[in-house]
Amino acid sequence: MYVIEERIALPNFISIPHAAERLAKANRVLVIGCSGAGKSTLSLRIAEQYGLEYQSYDRDVRWLPGWQVRNRAEQRARVLSLVSRERWVMDGNTPSTLNIRLPRTDLVVWLRVPRRICLMGVAHRVYSNYGSVRFDMATGCPEQLPDREFLSYIWTFEKKVSPRIIAELDRHGPSVPVVILPELTCPLRVPHS
Repeated sequence: MYVIEERIALPNFISIPHAAERLAKANRVLVIGCSGAGKSTLSLRIAEQYGLEYQSYDRDVRWLPGWQVRNRAEQRARVLSLVSRERWVMDGNTPSTLNIRLPRTDLVVWLRVPRRICLMGVAHRVYSNYGSVRFDMATGCPEQLPDREFLSYIWTFEKKVSPRIIAELDRHGPSVPVVILPELTCPLRVPHS
């Protein structure tokens, strides 16, 4: 007996210069990537420069005070509400809600940086914010030391999460342009004003 695998097409990848042109005209931008890659920082800068509403998945969808995870039904309802707005930039890569977010997205910016960079980003984030609540995190969720599960998530992101993201891009956003930024200091990054 043979198992026929589902065919996954490549997403609609575009170049960085083309993405910069798209970004200037976009109403809805989704920034995805591994934890520590710089999604929230880049999203906030894009929001400021292009007059888009900044939506943080962690702050606005996933977390309740005390690091309690909001239930899935409520998370999906919140995502539906957020993406129904006209102009936004949202960070976060939860694959289970890409079916809601992608159809409303004009451009996907995928920060696909090496895991060592992500781990350094998390270390810097903890060093800079330990014990306080970051701008992109829910009230009552102070920065803490990463646990083994979180570090494992970062370590295995490319192997476990990236294929799911590609499948969701193919399934729910085959015509949505996707730019991959492989470095933290790339030309698409929006400098501080």
